[in-house]
Amino acid sequence: MTISIMIHYYSKILKQFIVVVAAVQLFSCIEEKKVGEDDDTNVISKFNSTWNIHERCQINDDGTITYKAVEWGGLVGTFLEKNMPVDLSAYESITFEFSEPTTVPTQIFVADRFKTWGKIGIQKLTCPFDGQDVSQVDRILLQTGDTCTLIVTKVYLMPNDVTWNSKMIWKGDCSFGDWANGFVIKAEDFETANEGDKLEFVFEAEKSNPDITYWLFKTIYSGTESTLEGNENELNHWGCAYVAPDATIYRIVLTARDIENLRKTGLFVNGYYVNVSQVNLISRDYSTVY
Repeated sequence: MTISIMIHYYSKILKQFIVVVAAVQLFSCIEEKKVGEDDDTNVISKFNSTWNIHERCQINDDGTITYKAVEWGGLVGTFLEKNMPVDLSAYESITFEFSEPTTVPTQIFVADRFKTWGKIGIQKLTCPFDGQDVSQVDRILLQTGDTCTLIVTKVYLMPNDVTWNSKMIWKGDCSFGDWANGFVIKAEDFETANEGDKLEFVFEAEKSNPDITYWLFKTIYSGTESTLEGNENELNHWGCAYVAPDATIYRIVLTARDIENLRKTGLFVNGYYVNVSQVNLISRDYSTVY
């Protein structure tokens, strides 16, 4: 009788142990999937060559990349299927993460058409796709403004699985020229804005003068010298964001601080040789969030 009880007792313990082990294994699988090691959004393996012959990239055992860069060379990610450009329209951005804060300016250049500039001292740089044509992307470059060594720890795409609504808050014809002109968007136009909403500027770069080789936006809380927080990582030491000459859309994701200040002061916008025709406030459609 005693032996029978002991067998029954240890049998129950063994079953509980098996259940616990199975749960741990399942949780581990979920965590691994969460990290994205086998996920289509993880694209670090595509970045395995360089633009300049004097550069080097090394794929490390832990999957990170040591990129020894020269000025405006490039760590190249090839996005081809059957030798044809891929459609990235299902994604809203690409992000690079670094092991240490950057010591030089960086930029992400997508399909030789549009780019996002990153200031010194950042550990993550995101290039938004929304508003741009990414239906045929053959390559994406990570570039630096000077010779340096970067350790890239992650490169990933963000799925575009959110519905957004667009509301026009300014329309006109403002040609910045050489900082000659700008415009104001009133504080009341931001009353319905929420953290995470996007400011969208519809523009054209002024390319008639061959001596003009760069184009800038500057966005500040009206009546102050303070720039918006949402695009802080893109700003140079003058507080300006670079835009590509062939881009037609520039977007800023608004932070809680941005919303608070914009509701008080409104927004002042100017820049360097950019012609702006419209500004939209793009908000998440919460009716589609479950």
